[in-house]
Amino acid sequence: MTDETHTDEPPDSRRKGKHQKRTLGPVPDLEEHVKSDWWKGIFNRLYLKTDGDVVDDQQITRSEIDRITRVLHLQPDEKVLDLCCGQGRHTLELARRGYSAEGLDQSHYLIQRARSTAKKEGMQVRFREGDARRLPYRADTYDAVLVLGNSFGYFDSVEEDLRILMELRRVLKPWGRVLLDVADGEYLKDHFQPRSWEWIDPAMFVCRERSLSLDGQRLISREVITDVDRGVVADQFYAERLYTAENLRQLLERAGFSGITFHDIATESRRNQDLGMMERRHIVTAVLRKEWSTTKVRGGERAKHVAVLLGDPTRPDALKPSCVFDDDDFYTIDQMKAALRELKGYRFTYLCKHDTMIQDLAKLKGKVDYVLNLCDEGFNNDPRRELHVPALLEMLGIPYTGSGPQSLAFCYDKSLVRGVAKEMGIPVPDACFITPGDRTYDAGMKLPAIVKPNTGDSSYGITQKSVANTLEDLADVINSLRATVGYDHSLLVEEFLTGKDISVGIIGNPSGYCTVLPITEEDYSALPPELPRLCGYEAKWLPDSPYWKIVSRPANLPEETEKVVVRCCLALFERLECRDYCRFDWRLDEHGNPKLLEVNPNPGWCWDGHLAKMAKYAGISYSGMLGQILKAAEERFGMEQETGAREAGKESLPLDITRETA
Repeated sequence: MTDETHTDEPPDSRRKGKHQKRTLGPVPDLEEHVKSDWWKGIFNRLYLKTDGDVVDDQQITRSEIDRITRVLHLQPDEKVLDLCCGQGRHTLELARRGYSAEGLDQSHYLIQRARSTAKKEGMQVRFREGDARRLPYRADTYDAVLVLGNSFGYFDSVEEDLRILMELRRVLKPWGRVLLDVADGEYLKDHFQPRSWEWIDPAMFVCRERSLSLDGQRLISREVITDVDRGVVADQFYAERLYTAENLRQLLERAGFSGITFHDIATESRRNQDLGMMERRHIVTAVLRKEWSTTKVRGGERAKHVAVLLGDPTRPDALKPSCVFDDDDFYTIDQMKAALRELKGYRFTYLCKHDTMIQDLAKLKGKVDYVLNLCDEGFNNDPRRELHVPALLEMLGIPYTGSGPQSLAFCYDKSLVRGVAKEMGIPVPDACFITPGDRTYDAGMKLPAIVKPNTGDSSYGITQKSVANTLEDLADVINSLRATVGYDHSLLVEEFLTGKDISVGIIGNPSGYCTVLPITEEDYSALPPELPRLCGYEAKWLPDSPYWKIVSRPANLPEETEKVVVRCCLALFERLECRDYCRFDWRLDEHGNPKLLEVNPNPGWCWDGHLAKMAKYAGISYSGMLGQILKAAEERFGMEQETGAREAGKESLPLDITRETA
């Protein structure tokens, strides 16, 4: 570290015979000589000499970035802020690896060094000067913020350090991560060196004194830097707060962070002499759970006001493994909110409290343009009441996206969909319908067969144990499924098809533009050979299951098969009164003939769901997919189309097929 009272000397200062710096000599109390803003002028050329063995070594930097990217699980498309970036060594290394990173530091000298290095390497990396307590960035900008090199704890009070964390909270996105590289205060209190000296290059050495502050909460340091030819060139004092692991945890929690984890780090140094505050450190990571900030639409264009209806995270949800909303659910919701924020010309209000949903919607009538219905959990998180939500919106006279209550009622009943499809000449598997009261039944089909609830959602009740290979197996599977879903539910026994498992997604409406997304198929190659090939409850909800390894890929189908499947999907889309978006699940038999399994008129809208994957294969982002759904509904409503109204979802349309009729 270097002194705030001394800046870099001109290159020719030695030739001009400039007088050497004066030293204060012995002082009885180091703390008396520490200025409250010591950090303003201390980080200059001499800092890179005194601490260069740790903070200016490219090999060490690479090693640290290896650790950081691993600990934070950084993804290439995530935006990273390197706060207190110094000469930009970490920022630049991240940029070299393809990450979107930028840096901020209060030192003019170090920021100029960072910019110079970026320019020499031909990299477009943004570096700014600024105060960490007042960051010059918009809210919800970054996926991760790094505070490295023991750059936390410079201020006189803990409250000022808290201000930094609150600024990080502001600029981080929901589910953003922070990583602090902080001295182990508990260790340093007992192990700091009161006096030391070391050579920092062949012509310069530094002598150090250290003591604890009067309150025992800060380590006071003095450095006297001497040039062998010129004598003393700096005599400087600084102080850093000694945070224990528990102190840091409490401070991060006060700032609203959770998931706080400590990772030990061994300090690397080529000189390996007096490491000072860098001798023993913690890597601390934490996650931020917050709501997205309110956005304002610029310019004179009126923003469309859209209310987004969701499941209720405060209520039980029987379809989820833990029967409650968990971190994955909240992360999914935040990803959706982030995607909607990217759409121009909209503002969104989110409704998820079902106890007051009726009153809340009544108050919004006339104040919102329409509702984006993403409540696929059903009213009060009851899938049997999925149709209640659009029915309520119709009674209130509020337009909404997605299918109406009649369509949801049709498609919730798998046997009913089979009957409609057969009537239309669309192939379906052989099946047997079993009513709740049936105790004897004749499936009348060849085995193996799969047993599934006739009504339901999210593959509930469909697992590896749902496949029966013998009549004895069939009885056991039926009894087991009844015990799981309830004896008052009807069941469907269906021939188990062994060909490709495919899905078709459609966005739009038959009366307007209609987009068929690329067909996907499930890749079961990672499954153990003894497990049945099906994409059921385990594949969607249980990360520890081997079925979690199933991945969706673009389907490789004969052209004629693809045309038949798409033609049938478009016909069903219209016949079942689906609207705006829909997903159809099919399976091929052993001869490659496609047969319809089910129709989902309110398919999963999540960022990693089947529909989003199909859109991605079409070159449409998650945000673009949601934008297309909104535009499909607006076109159906007959809303006035402003100039450029399709821009929100205009990443289309490199699609397989656009609008076919059956």
